[in-house]
Amino acid sequence: MTATPIRIDFVSDVSCPWCVVGLKSLEQALDKLQGTVKADIHFQPFELNANMAPEGQDIGEHIAEKYGSTPEQMAQSREAIRARGEQLGFTFSMDKRGRIYNTFDAHRLLHWAGLEGRQHSLKMALFDAYFTQGQNPSSHDLLLKVVGEVGLDTTRAAAILASNEFADEVREQERFYQQNGINSVPAIIINERHLISGGQPPEVFEQALRQIASGS
Repeated sequence: MTATPIRIDFVSDVSCPWCVVGLKSLEQALDKLQGTVKADIHFQPFELNANMAPEGQDIGEHIAEKYGSTPEQMAQSREAIRARGEQLGFTFSMDKRGRIYNTFDAHRLLHWAGLEGRQHSLKMALFDAYFTQGQNPSSHDLLLKVVGEVGLDTTRAAAILASNEFADEVREQERFYQQNGINSVPAIIINERHLISGGQPPEVFEQALRQIASGS
């Protein structure tokens, strides 16, 4: 039996913990569907905090301002995320993630990495840098370090970061998804038609992909 080709547009931000959960769940589902589904994943940009200042903001202060969360609610959410990550083989070092940052330059590099066939590697490396190591994903030094670690050309990346290259493309994609009703992430769009929202368990992705692949 020939595997059914499926396009997956994964709309997300590198500072979104539930995007990590959603991606790891999706990957587990795809592992179970090997031979049934052949997935072509495209990471699409979404900025949770497009107007964030360069120095970032204390994450507790930011979440309290944005969502009105109490310290108790924040602690419960952190533990839920940590536990889900652990189940999926990803380490959230919540104590290291003290600030939240602007991610626009990371999205510009992800756009370029897609053209170079290294988008998935860079996405996972950025998730690891921020959520596991507590690094600043708006720092050009960090971005160049991560680019090098995944085998991309750091000289080319530095030239991109020093310019506005791919800025228009990223903003255009952001507008496209917002205009099509995507206002929270992760948003996983299958074959440009079927939407799965949030950090769903692997079983949800597996069932949906099976149904789509079978045409039912």
